[in-house]
Amino acid sequence: MRDFACSKCGQRLSFENSLCLGCESQLGFLFPRRDLVVLTQGDNNDGITVDARDYKLCANLHLARCNWLVAVDDEDGLCESCALTRTRPSDDDTEALEAFAEAEDSKRRLIVELSALGLPIVSREVDTESGLAFDLLSSRTQKVLTGHANGVITLDLAEGDDVHREQMRVELAEPYRTLLGHFRHEIGHYYFSVLVGAGEHRLDFEKLFGDPDLDYQAALDRHYNEGAPSGWEDEFVSSYATMHPAEDWAETFAHYLHIRDTLDTAAAFGFAPAGVTLDKARPGRVGFDQLVDEWLPLVWSLNMINRSMGHTDLYPFVLAPKVLDKLAFVHQLVTSQQQAEAGVAAG
Repeated sequence: MRDFACSKCGQRLSFENSLCLGCESQLGFLFPRRDLVVLTQGDNNDGITVDARDYKLCANLHLARCNWLVAVDDEDGLCESCALTRTRPSDDDTEALEAFAEAEDSKRRLIVELSALGLPIVSREVDTESGLAFDLLSSRTQKVLTGHANGVITLDLAEGDDVHREQMRVELAEPYRTLLGHFRHEIGHYYFSVLVGAGEHRLDFEKLFGDPDLDYQAALDRHYNEGAPSGWEDEFVSSYATMHPAEDWAETFAHYLHIRDTLDTAAAFGFAPAGVTLDKARPGRVGFDQLVDEWLPLVWSLNMINRSMGHTDLYPFVLAPKVLDKLAFVHQLVTSQQQAEAGVAAG
């Protein structure tokens, strides 16, 4: 995530700001530019502010604390991120709506990263069979299983509750569990069909991850009855990744997004070189190795800072050589897609 500043007064801003605390200008996130801009009244040609006669804030400004902009003539008034949500809690479920706002904040971060990486975001409205959609529901009133099915990502909003999420993290022996992490994992399932599927990369995928068509229920039962195999750390990024090739891919994809976005943020604040930003990393193994060379010392220092503050490690994972090979495979697919998208845009 880049570093933002008010174009009117220079005040530093966070991704979530809708008002500048320095000059009190109204702000909005303009997704096509991936930038926070000042809303002004009247004509402007400076390229860094937008006219309030042309744009308005998302209809979910209060419901989901959304600060994204939409065109004034947009009928439903929902931004590019909010429009992807197919199902949300009812208006009278105030507890679930609070969790919904937290989830939407994480989803917006996800969508920005996917866009910066050049990954296609095709909505369910465009592709009614396998397009992307989100069902954000609370298990407080119904049974909700976080997961992915043919482009639809379901998230249990109970994950927004710190106590519930920590309890689940401990019960499942997970070193890390966040809302953003859930979104990144589930979107990984979606991008398997986009980047791999039955196409030219399928054989290379199977060499690294295994057969994604193996019986999923049998693998699930085995994992929860027997746990991860001994020595799993040598080949998998997490114990959950050992369950099934599809989960190994999703976990690896999520970690790739963790690494890319964190390095991007570090570069924005001068802790990493500009060459590791989301839109500039080189393709291929050489490009991936450059990311790793920046990532390992950065995350080591961040873990040490967390410990100095009395917290657990920010990134409590070890990337074994086999895991790095899997991450490099994801990198190659993503950067190839990024180059293809750039070529289309240039053409």
